[in-house]
Amino acid sequence: MNTLYIVFGLVVFVIFWLIFAYNRLVRFRNRAKEALSDIDVQTKRRYDLIPNLMESVKGYMTHEREVFEKVTEARTRAMGAPAGKEKLAAENALSGTLKTLFAVAENYPQLRANENFLNLQNELTDTENKIQAARRFYNSNVRDMNIAIETFPTNIIARTFGFLAMEFFGIENEAEREPVKVKF
Repeated sequence: MNTLYIVFGLVVFVIFWLIFAYNRLVRFRNRAKEALSDIDVQTKRRYDLIPNLMESVKGYMTHEREVFEKVTEARTRAMGAPAGKEKLAAENALSGTLKTLFAVAENYPQLRANENFLNLQNELTDTENKIQAARRFYNSNVRDMNIAIETFPTNIIARTFGFLAMEFFGIENEAEREPVKVKF
């Protein structure tokens, strides 16, 4: 009789552990998706701010057409890039062109004194900071999920139910690690 209770107790324990492990994996996956959605919200905000910034800058920087074209092209690429590594590369390129725009704007004292430009620049800087924070939050959630997927014994449950490791946001190549170079 005692053996029956022990076996029954072990079966109940295993069932509860399976439920707990599965629910934990679902929670990690949903947190990572939520974090990815936060990144999308912030990048949309950045996309919406860029045209206003460009419009306020155009009057002052009439002979900087190349900078405008690069920012516009980078914004279009970032908005149309599919998710994953291509999206990350496009977003990083957009950040780089915006840094170039701000660096070139430093050469125009009247522009730096323009309140509208300063407000837009501050909003864009704030948005860039929020994007970086959202990426860190996403990476920490992906880390937790990937650890759970790769460690024993939850890796068995993850494999059984089709949980896949997710990719981190990061810098793709060495050129993106370099500071933006501006020549006047």
